[in-house]
Amino acid sequence: MHLAVLLWGFTGVLGKAISLDSPVLVWYRMLLTAIFVAGILFYRKEWVPVNRRDVGQLALVGLLMGLHWVGFYGAIKFANISIALVCLSTASIFTSLLDPLVNEGRHDLKEMLLGLLAIAGVYIIYRYQVNYGLGIIFGIIAAILSSVFTVLNKKIANKYPARTMVFYEMGTGWIFITLLMPLQFYFVPQTNFFPSTANLFGADWLHNDWFWLVILSLCCTVWSQSLALNALKKLTSFTVTLSVNLEPVYGIILAFIFYGENHEIIFNKETGGLNWGFLCGMGLILLSVLFQMLRLLKPRFSVAGFVKEKGGID
Repeated sequence: MHLAVLLWGFTGVLGKAISLDSPVLVWYRMLLTAIFVAGILFYRKEWVPVNRRDVGQLALVGLLMGLHWVGFYGAIKFANISIALVCLSTASIFTSLLDPLVNEGRHDLKEMLLGLLAIAGVYIIYRYQVNYGLGIIFGIIAAILSSVFTVLNKKIANKYPARTMVFYEMGTGWIFITLLMPLQFYFVPQTNFFPSTANLFGADWLHNDWFWLVILSLCCTVWSQSLALNALKKLTSFTVTLSVNLEPVYGIILAFIFYGENHEIIFNKETGGLNWGFLCGMGLILLSVLFQMLRLLKPRFSVAGFVKEKGGID
């Protein structure tokens, strides 16, 4: 389970390593993932027919997922990995607020207060990280979209195998991003559509976008999903949910290791001291997530595995 979550944590690092603009990066990721999953389904003969009505819901989830990734990688491009992941960690709070609306449940006052705590944390970060304002906005949009498609996936998750759902969601999401691509070239004419092809055996191999796109699609999406699904067979829902919420932690640690982002956000460049605005904001967000996890310890709050609901496709 933790290996799967660690692979998801790498998505931020890979998003920064790939030189493509956010929409183009998502276009390639969804296309490659759909191809890899289709290959697995053909090889294992696991194709499952999907009801026409359910195809529409899977298409909607794919659309939202594509926009979610555009927002997430946009947050990385306009800010950095750490900011993007901190904002994304609020997704579980938004999910708890949206789920009762979609699945005809009741809102819980404590969950609403936790949501306000997380939003306060994001505001503090936004207030003191002025240079990353646009990136923070993209990150929050990505978190909200993530919570929406998580709730929608919950209604259909038990009907079909995860890989079947992933194929339809990736395929329809790719078609939607394709339809939106002309807007990218209209507003950003200098957009580069073709990934870099540096020699994999040369000194510049780290700048080969194709290599990182394959790693992102095959390892951080398809392989991580298989690991998570196998782990689900032996772990409790609480353990799975808690593990998934460690994704931002792993991602931020990896950003510190590979890009030295701790010098960008933890320390104030002007004074050289600690950046208390970011630390306090991140602390409030993590505190809200921790309280939500502790609430799940009570039997009456137990829910289906978070990974199963999302299809394991962060």
